[in-house]
Amino acid sequence: MFRIVIFLILVGLAAAGSAWVAEQTGDVVLNWGPWRIAMTLPVFVLALGLTIAACVLVWNLISALLRAPGHIRKAHRARRHQRGRHAITHGLLAIGQGDSTAARQHADTAKRLAGDDPLTLLLHAQAAQLEGDRDGARRAFRAMAERHDTRLLGLRGLFIEAQRADDAYAAVMIADEALRLAPNATWASHAVLGFRCAEADWDGALSILDGNYTAGMIDKPTYRRQRGVLLTARALALETGDRDLSRSSAMEAVKLAPTLVPAAVLAAKFESEAHQVRRAMKIIEAAWAACPHPDLADAYAHVRLGDSATQRLARVENLAARTPGHVEGALAVARAAIDAAEFGRAREALAPFTEDPTQRVAMLMAELERTEHGDAGKAREWALRAVRARHDPAWTADGYVSDRWQPISPVTGRLDAFQWQTPVASLPSERSSVIESSAFAEAVLAPPARPAVAEAAVEPPREAVVITPAVQDNEPPRPVVAADPEQAEQPAEAVDKPVDKPVDIPVDMAEDSRLIEAGAAEPAPPLQAAGPVEAESEPETEAEPNAVAAKPAETAAAAPTPLFRTRNDLARPAETPIQAIVPIMRPPDDPGVDDDDQPRDEFAEQLAPKAQAGGWRGFWSRFGG
Repeated sequence: MFRIVIFLILVGLAAAGSAWVAEQTGDVVLNWGPWRIAMTLPVFVLALGLTIAACVLVWNLISALLRAPGHIRKAHRARRHQRGRHAITHGLLAIGQGDSTAARQHADTAKRLAGDDPLTLLLHAQAAQLEGDRDGARRAFRAMAERHDTRLLGLRGLFIEAQRADDAYAAVMIADEALRLAPNATWASHAVLGFRCAEADWDGALSILDGNYTAGMIDKPTYRRQRGVLLTARALALETGDRDLSRSSAMEAVKLAPTLVPAAVLAAKFESEAHQVRRAMKIIEAAWAACPHPDLADAYAHVRLGDSATQRLARVENLAARTPGHVEGALAVARAAIDAAEFGRAREALAPFTEDPTQRVAMLMAELERTEHGDAGKAREWALRAVRARHDPAWTADGYVSDRWQPISPVTGRLDAFQWQTPVASLPSERSSVIESSAFAEAVLAPPARPAVAEAAVEPPREAVVITPAVQDNEPPRPVVAADPEQAEQPAEAVDKPVDKPVDIPVDMAEDSRLIEAGAAEPAPPLQAAGPVEAESEPETEAEPNAVAAKPAETAAAAPTPLFRTRNDLARPAETPIQAIVPIMRPPDDPGVDDDDQPRDEFAEQLAPKAQAGGWRGFWSRFGG
């Protein structure tokens, strides 16, 4: 609305001015040498306006022509930059999708079109990382580190590559340089802090932690806890060296983190040495309420030097009463009771945990049985139960189990990572729970089904083929074991006579499992006894030896069913007797038989492969003879 009012005012002023010029009388005369121009005032004003407009138009045209090359170059550069940005965008999308080939193509395109763009270097570095080209990635990150706007990003990439190459010193140097450039860089501060802790440089770690808190990277509770952890680590490291600094560090640590078990144990130890028993007991009681630990119980029991075992037991019972029903309290009471020879009190403390004992409970019960009754058998039984019992809580960090507390995790380097808890690998599992499998899993895991066979396709049972082996002239006589007294009285001729037994030889050894099972279910056909037929017509006096000889045949008929059955549907060719062949033995130096007298087939020699001769001929042929 305001613009419209201004426009109307300007239009009114222009109309008023034009009317005023039109009302003016007189002429305007211009003399220039031989030329003389005379016109009225309105015409002069109109001509002057047209002249000014023409001059402005000409100037604009000339300026446009002069600036045209620059505009053309700028437009071309803008198009190239736009195409480069398009390539960078699609390259980053390809990296996110895991397509290394497309990412490399887009990176090359972006380098050609927008080589000065910082994202082009980032695309090249990430494409090289995706392809596994470590050298190319380091070159790209090094080029980024040389630029002012991408210096921190390049250092971050070089730090990651140094970590992948397991070059800890190079990684720490890069992180230290990045920390000097940007004190609020989280990754750099964590890396340098972890390195300082790994090198046991607790003063340097404390200074870095103070810088992180000043930069606002961590909150106050986290800062107090981590500072207490670092002070405890320094106190433990200087316990045998600089005891004054160790004591001051432990006291400050227990003020910052009262529930930290190592800090409470060490501070109570220093207070006990200074004869500040009540103060030491208060420190341990505060830590015990948050996390019952065997080290706290041991420090509480020995807080006053020179006390008897009974006095230590009473003190430990007072501590265990603060956490009723906890296994650590029961273990502490049992340990103190065994030392004080109060075996009944020890059994009473361990009784609620003997049904499902842990390893420490079982070992204490074994020690109790051995100390109280001298029962080595019961002690050995509890020791065996300890082998199979559940594990007790331990210092655990990122799956790593340690016997003692450590300030950082040896796996990830994380500060204050150790927790007093049962290791995950030793947690009890619910064996009664059954995971129901889906129909798809059952179909995949099921064995392949065999095709159904019709009843008409099942082969009928076959009879075994009985083959009587021929008597060998070189076969030694077979000893006969007498089954009854009558057989033992047989003459020597009957014993030395070979007995021809029928042998059942399977014809088809490739029967499938169905036929095997069917054959095993059916009774075996009776074996035919082979023997001279004239035995039936002999007199009765010789019938008794024959009856005795027939007993093995009856025993053979009751033999178990053979695994494979013979097939009667296949015609068995008649067996031809095998002629005895006497091998010809030759000495090793025999050159062989000369075959020059035999007829030679030149076509067979040409077609057959040339074989190497033996003996002296072969030796001569190898030398080209």
